[in-house]
Amino acid sequence: MIIIKTLDELRQADDRTLRFTPMGLGLGVQMHPDDAAEYQQQVVAQFDLDPSVAESTRQSFDHLRTVYAYGVLCYEVYTLVHDHALLVIEQALRDRFVDFHQGTVTFVDNAGVDHQIDVSRYDQVQEFLRTHRPRPTQGWRLRLRDGQVMAFGGGMLGDLRAWARKTGLLRGQRNRGVEQALANLRNFVAHPTAYHLNGPIEAARTLRDLAEIINQMWGVPTPGGRLYPTPLRREVVVMAWPTDGSGTCTAIAADAFSEFVDPDDRQWECVILRAVFRPEERFSDPELRHYDSLVEMTHYPADLLWGPGTITDAAAWFAQHKPEPDECDYLDRIFMIRHDGQDLYLPMRPSVAAALPNQDRPGNWYVVKADHPNDAYHHVRNLVTRTGCDQIGPCRECYTETLSAGPHHTILGQAGHRVASTPPPPNDVRAPWAHPRVRNLAE
Repeated sequence: MIIIKTLDELRQADDRTLRFTPMGLGLGVQMHPDDAAEYQQQVVAQFDLDPSVAESTRQSFDHLRTVYAYGVLCYEVYTLVHDHALLVIEQALRDRFVDFHQGTVTFVDNAGVDHQIDVSRYDQVQEFLRTHRPRPTQGWRLRLRDGQVMAFGGGMLGDLRAWARKTGLLRGQRNRGVEQALANLRNFVAHPTAYHLNGPIEAARTLRDLAEIINQMWGVPTPGGRLYPTPLRREVVVMAWPTDGSGTCTAIAADAFSEFVDPDDRQWECVILRAVFRPEERFSDPELRHYDSLVEMTHYPADLLWGPGTITDAAAWFAQHKPEPDECDYLDRIFMIRHDGQDLYLPMRPSVAAALPNQDRPGNWYVVKADHPNDAYHHVRNLVTRTGCDQIGPCRECYTETLSAGPHHTILGQAGHRVASTPPPPNDVRAPWAHPRVRNLAE
């Protein structure tokens, strides 16, 4: 039974919302209604769409941000915002599909004949798929800009997600799992089986993810984003460790290097890297202490600039060359992994694998797309031990994609490497806590 409220009662703040403060959930305290109204609006004000995004998608997103503010008066609004945001993902995909194809979509029938249709709205695509069925019934295929074709059945959410992936509009291997989870939630919202209640945190997080997905589909990554971030800044970092094998390792920013010079620096080995290292922001590569110049073990890409050598020599090289920070993109990196008998080797960059001497090339090699080297390594381990991962293509069990497998000389092209451009390998450098480069699967 609905309770009829007066206008003044409808204007009263909902106590449940007032307990969500900038410092977290207040169990014994709550915010003043005016402060809560301002705070909740500030939360969603930071989620902006790029000007290039289609107007209809922008309007739907702005409606959600507007309605979100009224959760201060009615807690149930957050559930409505959260649920509808999941539906807007499909709208954004539809708008981007029409925008991307610039008015003309080409479908291919079973005989390989192209059928071009003029579209200004996505419902025209669905109307064509519904009223024109190729014989025998195997479904239409969509022709892409590069000439390839892909299955495109009824043009629903799954087809659109696959299309966005195929064209590179959505990226990142771990994001495939996030996108699938959001699609599953969308299906639950569209076909509910039970009552559910969300709060401001869930609604704001979904709006944030929605903004990132939309912007990425229009080619705009998000600074500091959770899903599709802009390239990360890499600092110039000095790493040093004692030569006595004690295993300790020190990393400092290069701009503080002059304060670190040890008069007895022969007891230290030193390298200079570009790496993600911002301890003052509590954001540094968690695997930097495992750095190895020939294999990939750091969470984000790290490059050797100089070394190894003494601290004095490192300081002289730094003063002369003055290397600058740069940026790196860590999504969808390409790794090569060698499997030879019972030995499985750690991931390598294609450029390093291409420069290996002949004695280090035997075995079966895998070219794997992943965001992080550990993802690629565990995927190949599962492949060779036959414990669940898929052989070729996007893996349904983990966050990777196998591009190719075979002997060393046949797969370099699949890894995007050109023999004529093979650079010399970097100096052989291993930090004290670096992992063994090869592991025996029988152990």
